[in-house]
Amino acid sequence: MTVTNEIAPLLLIVSGPSGSGKSTLVQKILELPGTMPSISCTTRPRRATEARGKCYDFVTDAKFDAMVQRGEFLEFARVFSKHSYGTPKKWLEESRKKGLDLVLEIDVQGAAQVKQKLPESVAIFILPPSREELERRLRSRGQDSDEEIKRRLARARDEIAEFGKYYDYCVVNDDVERAGREAQAIVTALRCTSARWRTRVEKLLASFGGKD
Repeated sequence: MTVTNEIAPLLLIVSGPSGSGKSTLVQKILELPGTMPSISCTTRPRRATEARGKCYDFVTDAKFDAMVQRGEFLEFARVFSKHSYGTPKKWLEESRKKGLDLVLEIDVQGAAQVKQKLPESVAIFILPPSREELERRLRSRGQDSDEEIKRRLARARDEIAEFGKYYDYCVVNDDVERAGREAQAIVTALRCTSARWRTRVEKLLASFGGKD
């Protein structure tokens, strides 16, 4: 079904270091009516806890490279020089067709690419409360070696350093319930900005006719 609406859907970017809790806060945003997620493609192996096509669309290196050559990605990057991740443009097209705000969970490299192509996009950075807490969260997963954790912490520092370049909002995830409410409040406020409603306001004014 195609939705005709003079108010364009929002394009929301959510980023944060590994262990910041961004995935949880993205789910909080998606609890709001009128939102939809994008599903990224990745060349990394699927974990046992991940359903195909829900968390990621898992593809081969050859298929990913072919999608790049065909210009099918809104953004893409290789992470830790190992696996590639990308956001297909089809999700943006679908959100516009359905009139739903699109939520992208992507890294800083991806956010920079999207901001360059679509300056009207809104970027939210999820900040861990401290380096120590970030390391604790990474270790509590029990998935990564000490070397991998050090690499993730170094990457986190680089990502946080880029915050001022691309991000419009920041949510500190020291309490997931409060942080979730803040993330939802940002989206609600964005939906109410006067610029988004200008066309509708002008149509309403026109319906009153001219001044006496």
